[in-house]
Amino acid sequence: MTDYRTINRANWDERAPAHAASPDYAVDRFLADPGYLSEVVRFDLPRLGDVAGLRGVHLQCHIGTDTVSLHRLGARMTGLDFSGASLAQARALADRTGAAVDFLEADVYDAPEVLGRGGFDLVYTGIGALCWLPDVRRWAGVVADLLRPGGRLFLREGHPMLGTLDDPRPDGTLAVAHPYFERPEPLVWDGPGTYVQTEETFRHTVSHSWNHGLGEVVTALLDAGLDLTMLAEHDSAPWDALPGATVRDAAGEWRLADRPWRLAQTYTLQARRRG
Repeated sequence: MTDYRTINRANWDERAPAHAASPDYAVDRFLADPGYLSEVVRFDLPRLGDVAGLRGVHLQCHIGTDTVSLHRLGARMTGLDFSGASLAQARALADRTGAAVDFLEADVYDAPEVLGRGGFDLVYTGIGALCWLPDVRRWAGVVADLLRPGGRLFLREGHPMLGTLDDPRPDGTLAVAHPYFERPEPLVWDGPGTYVQTEETFRHTVSHSWNHGLGEVVTALLDAGLDLTMLAEHDSAPWDALPGATVRDAAGEWRLADRPWRLAQTYTLQARRRG
């Protein structure tokens, strides 16, 4: 298999400064308002509950806006990512906002070796993370290894049904074009842009990703020793996944302009490690 880590790391390393400078990540609002939380974390506040005092780790934390948001809610946070350039932006955000967050560089599959086993009350994985991993069962094992007995996983992710869709057709039709279930071979994308507003031009345009069916994710967690405590599907996403077919709401989420109830775009899942 082609080294997907090298390919994807180059893609993320190049985009990290552009993401930090984009209004979509709202770094300026973090700097101006010590109570500001990322839109992703604010969306799930009713489901997240009280995290004050919890020892948490944010896997695949990117530039750290969600990590710092969880810190602002009182959690003792560590962020982990494989992109050094992303972590440079995350550390700068933490330094400039006075957030006591540790950021470590490692592949997510190596997290138990880097962070230790059984020491976390909360494992948080934010939107757009699992698709970069080829093996969801291995990821579930990592989550179980990190959590103490009774510790909690909180995951919000792009829905696998959304991941199957091609770009909207001129007549608005949405067509299934990609695998719903995890496949050994990656989906190979070659696109010049990124998912935020930016005028930057990128050289590293290729990325490798995988879809993971909802049943595959749930079963992997159950088999790894976690019990599902919540699963909610949403008709919206925090990025414009289907340009030309969506509208943005007051909370900053994007949903289909025409009959949004047709499509689950994201989901929120919670699970606890068995004691």
